[in-house]
This record gives sequence, structure tokens and C-alpha cells, in this order.
Amino acid sequence: MPGMLYLVPTPIGNLSDISIRCKETLENADFIAAEDTRVTLKLLNHLGIKKSLVSYYEHNKAFKGSVIVERILAGETCALVSDAGSPAISDPGEDLVKECAQAGITVCAIPGPCAAITALSISGQSTGRFCFEGFLSTAKKSRREHLEALKTEQRTMIFYEAPHKLLATLESMAEAFGGDRPISLCRELTKLHEEVIRTTLQGAIDLYNQQPPKGEFVLIVAGAEPVVEEAATPEDAAKRVAQLMESGISRKDAIKQTAQELNLPKNVVYDAALNI
Repeated sequence: MPGMLYLVPTPIGNLSDISIRCKETLENADFIAAEDTRVTLKLLNHLGIKKSLVSYYEHNKAFKGSVIVERILAGETCALVSDAGSPAISDPGEDLVKECAQAGITVCAIPGPCAAITALSISGQSTGRFCFEGFLSTAKKSRREHLEALKTEQRTMIFYEAPHKLLATLESMAEAFGGDRPISLCRELTKLHEEVIRTTLQGAIDLYNQQPPKGEFVLIVAGAEPVVEEAATPEDAAKRVAQLMESGISRKDAIKQTAQELNLPKNVVYDAALNI
């Protein structure tokens, strides 16, 4: 019988956030696949767990993924962890989950720490609808294209960013969204110096031009305001009917088409067209 793959979330700062179920899963797994075995070893030592570790990260996932899948198919149970937070979210574990799914292996995700949701919940931004955008490309052109595609996105947007790239990212966001777009910058989440700065994109740029950013950031950016289109008037309807009739369309069909185009009641368009 094949084993299973468990996705085990790890603390994003405070080691006390590890759950009892996560600890038990790590204890009972045959081996642990870790993004950085050194980071995971510190957690295991804190928990008093000794377990076989296998490195699984961006630059070896093509080879190691198939090895892990073979071991699971042979009956072993694997616990997948990232350095912090939920594995497979903006993380190479995504590919391992795909490989296991294709091989018919059961994948079980255990709830736990997640920087994106933690930051969103304390951001002060709208939480009803949101989208996760992860890390932006380091290439300026790709980053600009990504942000341009989000220019009219009305949902709250969540990004991850490293301190040394923060200013460049904020400047690109201000260029795409406008400097007055609200943003919440969350850093050092669950740690001693946890901080949330609620400001605008331009305000954040000004702040971090004065002081160097420190720690990993989760950026919660407000969505675009909905565009309210002005309702069409009877005068607009009369002009449109006239245009259509001049192109050879009958009055009846022109009225029907205009009502659909301008989202107006047919009788309103009919009355407006009587003087044509």
C-alpha cells in the first residue's frame, strides 16, 4: 500500500505556534522533506524530535520530487515542510503535490500558520474578497506587466517581499496603482517586534527612503475602486438609433439594438426615437 504526503505548516516566527497535530505528524512520519534542512533541524530540536531529513527545494525539486514519490509509493509516509508557514504556497512544494496527485498518492494538508492570512486579518483592509499574488518578479519588465494586469483588480491584493527589494516593489506599485493607493505593510509577524504600518504607497516609499526596511514583508494592497459608469440618457438613445438607421437598419431593429447596448428599457428608447 502506498504511503501519504502530509503538508505540515511550521511557525512563521513564534515556535509556540506549532500545533499538537503538526508535532504528532512530524513524529509519526517516516521521513521529512524540508526546504532547508538546517532550519527544520532547529525546529525538530526544539520539539525533541529525531527524524530522517531529505532536502527538497527549488533547485533540486526536479530530481528529488521523483525520489520522494517513489518512497511514498513504496509505503513510506512523508511530511513536507517549508522554512516557515504552509508548504506549497508560493513554495516548491507545489510541484511535489502535483506529482503525488498524478501518482494517485493521498495528500493531507494540516491547517496552521500562514503569513498571508495572518497579515490580511490585521491589515485593516477589506477581507471579504482577496487574491494572493506572492512574490513579484525581480525583472523590472515582468514586474511592471504583472502589476499593470492588476491595475483594475478590485479585490484586496496580498504580496510577499524581501527587505532588499521592498523599495523597488513599492515604486513599481505606485507607478501602476497610483501613490495614493492604501497599503498595509506587515513585518516580523508573530515575533517580538511585529509591526503593521497602514499608509499609502507614496507614504511607504517616503518612509523607507528615510529608514532601511528590515525583516520579511507581507504587503496588503487595497483593490481598485469600482468604476461607476454614467447611465445612458434618452438623448443618447435617440442619437444611437439615428446612427443605426443611417447605416440601413430598420427603426424597429435599431430600437431593439440600442436598448441592449445602452441597457435602457425598450419603451424609453422607443419614445426617444419617435422624433427621428
